[in-house]
Parts: sequence; structure tokens; C-alpha cells
Amino acid sequence: MIVTTSHPAPYTRQVAVYVPKQYVAGTAAPFIVGADGPDNLLFTVLDNLIAEGKVPPMIAISIGNGSGDAQGSQRGLEYDTMSGVYAEFVENEILPLVESKCQVKLTKDPAARATMGGSSGGSCALIMAWYHPELYHLVLNYSGTYINQQWPCNPKTPHGAWGFHENIIPKSRPKPLRIWMEVGDQDLFNPNVMRDGMHDWVLANENMAKALTAKGYQYQFVFARNAGHVDFKVRQQTLPEALEWLWKDYKPAKGVK
Repeated sequence: MIVTTSHPAPYTRQVAVYVPKQYVAGTAAPFIVGADGPDNLLFTVLDNLIAEGKVPPMIAISIGNGSGDAQGSQRGLEYDTMSGVYAEFVENEILPLVESKCQVKLTKDPAARATMGGSSGGSCALIMAWYHPELYHLVLNYSGTYINQQWPCNPKTPHGAWGFHENIIPKSRPKPLRIWMEVGDQDLFNPNVMRDGMHDWVLANENMAKALTAKGYQYQFVFARNAGHVDFKVRQQTLPEALEWLWKDYKPAKGVK
């Protein structure tokens, strides 16, 4: 496939940060990094769950994408690329900026760090943790784009995120990840001009669940009926329980700051 519609353009990236009132200044806080920000629903849900003692007080960092969508876009380059580059960008540029601007301290404990997103942002959430499990152990995604969406093509991962369930997870030793994922029964199906058989979101997520089961991962897979792509009503209904499940066994690690 040749992409001819993408051109360089100036952009600004908005980063929204939620700091709970329960945060104690100077302490290393758990946190969650989200794609396609700002995500006001995440902030509201965290506010309620923290107040109810259902999750630990944590900071949420909601990062805007670089604009555009799919192959040839900056967003697509950031979220669909099968590498650790985006996680490294967040680690080296976004997190220090958050600590400086918001006067908070973010933990280095991967068991207290989560990634989150929907669609390509959802596959990005897993990509971040997969390529850098020393940084993130918790993953939450809606309608994950586990399809052949990567551009430009990488010979090492020629089928993009479709490769996760096709051969990457099956052929790799399990990583210390806990994964919550969802897909709607009316989610995307895009056979497109490529006719590659790797653009069915429902099938991709079902295949992901099978691959994770076979390797013994801790995961939850929600199949939402009468729901579309990154369905807002589904997010409203399930996000609290998803966050609770991700953090249910969390205990601050001794000596990890």
C-alpha cells in the first residue's frame, strides 16, 4: 500500500493531568497514561473510585495524539508502530514535564504503572507495555486495533498489531502483564482495498483473547453486545470495574520509588 494523502503539518499536543486531592506531596504515586486525551471520563471515574477506596490514589496523564488517523498520519505513526519508541517518548519527555509542571512524583514501579487507550490508542497501550515491561505491567483497552494498521511497514512485524495474536504472543515467553480488553459486537470491519484478511476488529480481539489464554496471561475480555467502536456507553458502564480489576492486587512495592 502506498499512502499519498499524508503531509507534514504543524500541531500542538495537549496533555491533561489529573492529580487526586488524596495525593501526598513528595510521595511516588501510581499512575495511568492514556491515549487520545483529554479523557474527562477517566478523571471523573478515578475521582469516585479513589474517594471510595476502590483503587489507590493515582495520577492520570491523558496525552493528545499527534493528529490525523490511520496509515500515513502522525497519530497512526505513534500508536500503530510496533516498537518501544512511543513509550520512550512518554518516559523521556512527557513524564518529566508532568512531574515538573504539576509538582508530583511518579513511581518507577511497573506494577503501579498502567497504560490505556481505545482503537489504535488501545493497541498502543499494549505496545507500550509489551516492548517495555520494565515500565508498565497494567494495560486497559477498548476496541483495540489489533489489525494490520502499521505504516510504514516493518519487515520484522509485517502484519502490524495483527502479529500480536498471529505469532508474537504465541511464540514469546509470557510477560508480567495484566490486561483488560473490550470489543463491541458491532465493532469495525474494514476489508478495504488491501483485501488482506487482517482488518476485522472483532475477530482480532477474539484472537487476542485466545492467544492470551493459551499463554496463561491474567486478563479480562469483555464482549459488548449492541455496541460499536470504542462505544461511549460501554466505557461509562465498564471503566470503573476495569480499573478496579487492574488494581485489585496492587500493593506498594517496598523500596521502589
